[in-house]
Amino acid sequence: MHEVISLGAGVQSSVMALMAARGELAPMPELAIFADTQYEPPAVYEHLAWLKTQLPFPVQRVTAGDIRADQVAGRNTRGQQFRTMPLFTETGPGRRQCTNNYKIEPIRLALRTLLGLRPRQRTPKVPVIRQWIGISRDEATRMKPARDHWIENIWPLVEAGLSRRECQAWFADRYPKRHLPRSACIACPYHTDREWRTMQRDDPAAFADAVAFDAAMRTEGQQEYVHRTCLPLASVDFRNLEDLGQQNFFENECEGMCGV
Repeated sequence: MHEVISLGAGVQSSVMALMAARGELAPMPELAIFADTQYEPPAVYEHLAWLKTQLPFPVQRVTAGDIRADQVAGRNTRGQQFRTMPLFTETGPGRRQCTNNYKIEPIRLALRTLLGLRPRQRTPKVPVIRQWIGISRDEATRMKPARDHWIENIWPLVEAGLSRRECQAWFADRYPKRHLPRSACIACPYHTDREWRTMQRDDPAAFADAVAFDAAMRTEGQQEYVHRTCLPLASVDFRNLEDLGQQNFFENECEGMCGV
């Protein structure tokens, strides 16, 4: 059985990998796979580079392409005219296929390669890979079985009874001088207002990129928005929800593969 970490380079998957490296989770994985959308904030790539120096097993980086360029061009990973991000319109959010196209599928292809399978070659009929998913116990509703019968998804943090907050405390205790970033595309429509405001304040270059990306989503034939208010990102008042003590409805929409 191959033990492989699905590494998002966010809070939970980073802690899960580091706990395995320290022998606090077993058995020792043979590999971690990071699916790169090519649109993560710089802090995530810096963190990933550091993380590689801390792990006794290799980190493989795979990609299905540049999600930003694809969205601006209005195409998916197969070149079809379809935007995979769940952008907002006046009638509601669009279909979400970005996680599958840019995260799940590239990792799945890497796992096939790990098994030495050729294109279209049949897979084993029983699980031969245990894929570690970085979901914590407070997010257990995101746990989903693997779509392929030859992969078994497991959730070591849930089994260890750790919450996201406890993962952050674990990391802070052992790496007090390090920042543990949240992994997500710069212009992810599922950012909370708090996250947008933090980006606007602490990473103005990334926020300016998100504003430009948002503007590019509106063409003569399509009117799509990064923010659920269907307002240009540059004009949104990010105090609307958090400062009023209201919960962001989209805060828990992540499928557990991007920002973990």
